[in-house]
Amino acid sequence: MTKASMQELAACESVPACAGIGLRAQHHEDVLAARPKVGWLEVHSENYFARGGAQIHYLSAICERYPLSLHGVGLSLGSVDPIDALHMTAIKRLNGRFNPVLVSEHLSWGSVGGLYANDLLPLPYTEEAVAHVASRIRQVQNDLGRQILIENVSSYLEFRCSRMTEWEFLAAVVSEANCGVLLDINNLFVSARNHGFDAYPYLAHLPCHAVQEIHLAGHTQVTVDGREILVDSHSAAVCDQVWDLYRTALQKLGPKPTLIEWDTDIPPLADLVGEARKADRILEQIHALAA
Repeated sequence: MTKASMQELAACESVPACAGIGLRAQHHEDVLAARPKVGWLEVHSENYFARGGAQIHYLSAICERYPLSLHGVGLSLGSVDPIDALHMTAIKRLNGRFNPVLVSEHLSWGSVGGLYANDLLPLPYTEEAVAHVASRIRQVQNDLGRQILIENVSSYLEFRCSRMTEWEFLAAVVSEANCGVLLDINNLFVSARNHGFDAYPYLAHLPCHAVQEIHLAGHTQVTVDGREILVDSHSAAVCDQVWDLYRTALQKLGPKPTLIEWDTDIPPLADLVGEARKADRILEQIHALAA
């Protein structure tokens, strides 16, 4: 696809700049029964790869009431293995069936030689890696016929061969691939704490025009060899420092569709909706200041 056609598709397939929640199987029936007042829903694409069954049944019913975003966790864009054709076919089928307002993946890798890690592993920040991952993002976008968003991941190690900062790497990939950005504020906070860099310059140097969605989540703290490490566990409420970083991001970016993620130790639906309402109040404050 041409750059102009990608931008045209992105413009017409937008989600409102309000808060949504990640839809998990535990909440399927509650969402249909209660119809919570959230702006949109996001699902992990791989959970709905089956052609039929309960998952697809519920998603079909729920999508009649809410805009949907597809968020992939297994495409392994940064790997050198060929992109899995069956995986890509399933994403295309989902995209065609549910017409999501946004489609996203991670700026990471997770497979080598046909073996898969159950993790989203960081890339080295080099020009070679920029060219490689951007070419694979373009391939996916051409296959889908639409622009996708790429998400910054949390990380726990850094490569000695890196020649640029993470935000420089992200901006270079966006420029080369003509993709969008899903900015995960919690991932940024976790990586900044783990590696000892300041998260605020990261926000200052983002390619603002490309950011189309924001994620918020909770994390946990562990101790490894006497050192404190933050883990992006998605198992808790959003912490105060992440909310503060979110406010700063919105001041720079303007209101953006914002998702509350909670993937383990999943609470009642009302708790997720409560977190979404916090995000909505901040979005309203930022909108009022900009008006």
